[in-house]
Amino acid sequence: MLYEVNPDALHYELEHLGVYKASVAILLGKGQIVPLKALHVRTPAANIIKQEMLAAGGDCATPGTAITCAVSHVDILLLGNQKHYKTLLYKLKQMPYFGIPEIVTDLESYLADVPKCTVLADGRVLRYDSVKVMGIINVTPDSFYAGSRKNGIDAVLEQAERMLAEGAAILDIGGESTRPGSDPVKAEEERARVLPAVSAVKKAFPGSIISVDTYRAALAKEAMEQGGDIINDVSAMTADKAMIEVVTKTKVPVILMHRKGVSKDMQQQCEYKNVVQEVTEYLLGRAAILAERQIGPDKVILDPGIGFAKNDEQNLRLIQNLNALTVNAYPVLLAASRKATIGNVLGAEMAEGKSVAGNVPGTVTSLPPEERMEGTLATTAAAVYGGANLVRVHDVKENVRLIRMLEAIRKV
Repeated sequence: MLYEVNPDALHYELEHLGVYKASVAILLGKGQIVPLKALHVRTPAANIIKQEMLAAGGDCATPGTAITCAVSHVDILLLGNQKHYKTLLYKLKQMPYFGIPEIVTDLESYLADVPKCTVLADGRVLRYDSVKVMGIINVTPDSFYAGSRKNGIDAVLEQAERMLAEGAAILDIGGESTRPGSDPVKAEEERARVLPAVSAVKKAFPGSIISVDTYRAALAKEAMEQGGDIINDVSAMTADKAMIEVVTKTKVPVILMHRKGVSKDMQQQCEYKNVVQEVTEYLLGRAAILAERQIGPDKVILDPGIGFAKNDEQNLRLIQNLNALTVNAYPVLLAASRKATIGNVLGAEMAEGKSVAGNVPGTVTSLPPEERMEGTLATTAAAVYGGANLVRVHDVKENVRLIRMLEAIRKV
């Protein structure tokens, strides 16, 4: 009789097998092959790494151009477990050439597995022992999901109170819809929507953590003075160059999101050779700008930008490969709640002749935002398995419950 052991249960199985206690950690490191992709490796180094991985008992996939050194740099795919990578690291440390020291630094960072956290400007620390939920409060009349629109301070406070009671760790307040095809609002209008809401929520719930969804530096600065704690910039500090100075001076954490273009035209800019690799490189590059100013991973959160300059397949690919970002030192946020890709995927059932939302079988339609709850929960589950640290959602209670249950299953 045989049965496969889930990686989450490996520790339990080793202990109950009766192996020597000191061996458990060693065996855990051998229990799972984890593919690692290394980018822009000098070709001689790629050939060396392949041989060392083979010698260690792992493997390394290299393009056909590597063996003849026909190109100067290649991407490679390492195939190994913790033991293989530790052996590789030991060997590479003896080789100070062909750019290998840079690979050593990356490998050391990967193997260190330092717990992630976000430090607020007032000294409070958001720890990610569990996936945290960010509740969406839109003080806009035109956000794509009507259920998230809150007009008037009383409605905002009611929503904030409910979300906090349901387990939201962060409240994200935004005053401009950035849905595909939308036009920007004037800075004065966004300011008039956002600042009263931020001030009122902080006054009513002084212990809350408030994220302000804006790409305008002046508003971000004012919002932080009114009680905001985190800047959520969908442009990753590219729309307003002054945002870098605001983040530097206020010492507040910033969420850097990937997109191309602006909301009006971004869906015409969905060209990628490898969307996962390109999004990852872009976000790490934006974070590196802040690192040069001594702003480290405890002040930066990365968001792959689901629905921003990506088609459905690209969105799904990014959700499938969240660990491309989560393997790095920065906390990662997934914001997929009720977005169009969910509606398109579930609406595609119509093409199979199934009746969805009362429509005629045989036609393809997208489920409206109101019918995308289950799909949203699926993306949150993917976030848990992908190692994300936060999810930004419209429905706090349901997502918190899913996370708690799934984490309980994984940790038992």
